[in-house]
Amino acid sequence: MIEPLHFSFEIACSQDRAFQLWTSRTSTWWPAGHSVSGASDLEVVFEAHVGGRVYERTPAGDEHDWGSVTRWEPPAALGYTWHLRADRADATDVEIRFLPAAGGGTRVEIEHRGWERLGTRSDERREGNRHGWEAVLPHFIDSAKEGAG
Repeated sequence: MIEPLHFSFEIACSQDRAFQLWTSRTSTWWPAGHSVSGASDLEVVFEAHVGGRVYERTPAGDEHDWGSVTRWEPPAALGYTWHLRADRADATDVEIRFLPAAGGGTRVEIEHRGWERLGTRSDERREGNRHGWEAVLPHFIDSAKEGAG
């Protein structure tokens, strides 16, 4: 087994708000440069049920699949397959937990796993996704500040 990627941090908003920001307000913070189309003003959609699609929709209406929802437990947990800019057969797994933290904040714990199914490309894809998370997460953290997004 190849070691999963792990990220954890605290944000100053409730679990409900954190879950909503990640799943229904993603478009307010997700950078266009980390999408398939690169289109500004794209919409990121998490269909709110297990089996639902995760995808982007451009202003022109084009849709690009990113994955499928595998766990939907608002406001505590979310899981999805992830194949942004890759074939669906190469999807990896993302699990996110939104836990209560001191002072009314939320601790966010992310595990991204499944690299072994990528064979010889696993190390390269894992490293690329690590850089992707490091670039995207600050946008989410900034959006979670009370009054933002």
